[in-house]
Amino acid sequence: MSNVTQRAFRFGVIAEQMTTAHTWRLLAQRTEALGYATLLIRDHFIAEGFGHQFAPFSALMAAAAATSQLRVGTMVIGNDYRHPVMLAKEAATLDLLSDGRFELGLGAGWMRNEYEQAGMAYDPPGVRVARLAEAIRVIKGLFADQPLHFSGAHYRIDGLESYPVPGHLSLLIGGGKRRVLELAGREADSVGILTSSVASGSLVADPLERMPEAVAEKVDWVRSGAGARFDQIELSLIPWIMITDDKQGMTEAYIQRQGWHGVCAETVLAMPSVFVGTIGEIAATMERRRAEYGFSYYVVSDAQLEVCAPLVELLS
Repeated sequence: MSNVTQRAFRFGVIAEQMTTAHTWRLLAQRTEALGYATLLIRDHFIAEGFGHQFAPFSALMAAAAATSQLRVGTMVIGNDYRHPVMLAKEAATLDLLSDGRFELGLGAGWMRNEYEQAGMAYDPPGVRVARLAEAIRVIKGLFADQPLHFSGAHYRIDGLESYPVPGHLSLLIGGGKRRVLELAGREADSVGILTSSVASGSLVADPLERMPEAVAEKVDWVRSGAGARFDQIELSLIPWIMITDDKQGMTEAYIQRQGWHGVCAETVLAMPSVFVGTIGEIAATMERRRAEYGFSYYVVSDAQLEVCAPLVELLS
């Protein structure tokens, strides 16, 4: 892959440690002070995988109120957890009250245990993606200036006029398989490409999902859905970043932690979502991969907020 239009880099922080209102506000303020573009929150209501989390819209409103320039967003809302009429209203209200600083991230939903513990039907992937596609049509329709009439397999809207109506609300769609990434290409401003597998209903760090050829194929699926508008789309990853002078040793330790067998350090270092080395080396690798794949928006854990700050300062 080559001749990819290069967008300016930006960096986000995804919150993974949530305790008190005070520490939440401090996180938002520190994220802004260090030059990150966005503070993001996942959308889960069980602790599995990521720990307990705040409800996204109220938490993001508090973060926006504690800052002045920082954008806030979801990475990503599980579509099945809210009717799109309610989701559109929450998103538009947050966007208005944050002075246009909200970015709506959407996905089809994937965590089987979450569905089961909440007593929700865990439908096959095709059904969940089809429902997501309809929800996007509903949300975009509600953001228009006239009442929405919509009749689909999953949602029916009969002349509803939503309030407030944002001028333009940035939409990110996240996923890792062909159908959702082609949908993202058609509909999204930004696409978050998943390099782990959630096909089983839980998060699996499958090295095959992270190989250069697999990631290039995912980008091609976005391109296939986007057609002529591909150059307008921002591509995003949640990378693994290790700042170190011992590239070989750190990579081998990472392989051991992942429990990967038959995978060498050289293979891992070629993965588009893995960055190991000094700040200068990682920055140069990010520039090369932006040219090759198009990735320009990287989201790091709040645990790496401080250590990645020099990278943000260098590339933003």
